[in-house]
Amino acid sequence: MTGPVPATPAPPPAPSPPSLEVSGLAFAYPDGHQALFGVDFSIARGERVALLGPNGAGKTTLVLHLNGILTGGAGTVRVAGLPVDREHLAEIRRRVGIVFQDPDDQLFMPTVREDVAFGPAASGLRGAELEARVGRALELVGMDGFGDRPPHHLSFGQRRRAAVATVLATEPEILVLDEPSSHLDPASRRELADVLRSLDVTVLMVTHDLPYALELCPRSLVLSDGVIAADGRTADLLSDDALMRVNRLELPYGFDPRSVPAAPR
Repeated sequence: MTGPVPATPAPPPAPSPPSLEVSGLAFAYPDGHQALFGVDFSIARGERVALLGPNGAGKTTLVLHLNGILTGGAGTVRVAGLPVDREHLAEIRRRVGIVFQDPDDQLFMPTVREDVAFGPAASGLRGAELEARVGRALELVGMDGFGDRPPHHLSFGQRRRAAVATVLATEPEILVLDEPSSHLDPASRRELADVLRSLDVTVLMVTHDLPYALELCPRSLVLSDGVIAADGRTADLLSDDALMRVNRLELPYGFDPRSVPAAPR
């Protein structure tokens, strides 16, 4: 007699797709200005990555492709495996949350709570579930006691964290931050850094603040003249004098990236 047939082991789960895949992305504006010439990179789920580059490098054009504000060029963009196209646009815009450089562009309701509730409410969330979502987003940014405050009564740093909460309330896959440290005093920079380190989301940080990129982002991309000129450890890129010089990147006077601990992964 033969014994029982051993069960076939279940196949391992398929790896989840990267949070962001950009392949061959090229784009020209209607006036003929070519902003992107074939951008390629991938960002894994949970990574914090800085996007560096001089003014005019194409950073804004690239970011506007991530949630379908700009389309029509060559190449592809995928968010968590979904192509950024008309069919998936609503879901893409939920998954890619952009925090603007000026928080006043993002806060327009009478209270912070209403601002944070706006996105999920527009997606159909109501009642206790909406309240829980808002409370959680405010807690994540250290603003859980500020829900009933008018945004214009907050400090600039508090408004920036409230703007982050408005995006977190939609539970995005990727948090894109445009110059998050601009106009912040040292305490507000630290508070925002603490928030960003605590989040369980993928972060793409567009910044000219190279020390902040080093503090928060283990990896950086250098975009220059519409292409990715470098992709690697932030500390290594900022320590490469030739790379910095040719891409018009400059560290603050006296700042040595080799003397600073690397950002934790």
